[in-house]
Amino acid sequence: MIRLTTLAAMLLIALPALGAELGEDGLHKPDWLRETFKDLREDLAEANAEHKRLLLIYEQRGCIYCTKMHEEVFPDPAIDALIREHYFVVQLNLFGDVEVTDFDGTTATEKEMAMRWGVMFTPTMIFLPEEVPEGKTAAQAAVAMMPGAFGKGTTEALLTWVKDHGYESGENFQKYVARRMTAQE
Repeated sequence: MIRLTTLAAMLLIALPALGAELGEDGLHKPDWLRETFKDLREDLAEANAEHKRLLLIYEQRGCIYCTKMHEEVFPDPAIDALIREHYFVVQLNLFGDVEVTDFDGTTATEKEMAMRWGVMFTPTMIFLPEEVPEGKTAAQAAVAMMPGAFGKGTTEALLTWVKDHGYESGENFQKYVARRMTAQE
């Protein structure tokens, strides 16, 4: 009986680690990520063809905050549904060497592009509009950038705010979150 109890306890401890599949690069690989050539112009066209928003997510090997998002936040049914139904997600590695082509035609490695766009933290989510003006970079065109890990409520609110074009109404995202919280009380 003690062996069975010990085995059950070990399995419970291991379950969270089993929920976050890691790729060879050490980054989490949920099945909603898109494998692309990382030409953002092509990625945006494909996202638009699917009636989805292009979302870039920067992560890095060993990032405890990325793990938190992949184990606690992204699997939430409401958040998972928002991502699957409304977003075309391309993962980038903060220290990666894969080439990325920006909207303005500049090609650089993932790590060089992170420097170019001012990405310093992981995870960082970069939300793009449906159309990027010619000559703009992803950072210049972004409708929202979320550096760091946030809880389910803030993440769901941001995914909804971007999906619904909340940034076009002039309502600040923080005020949007406060309004949502007040409405739930």
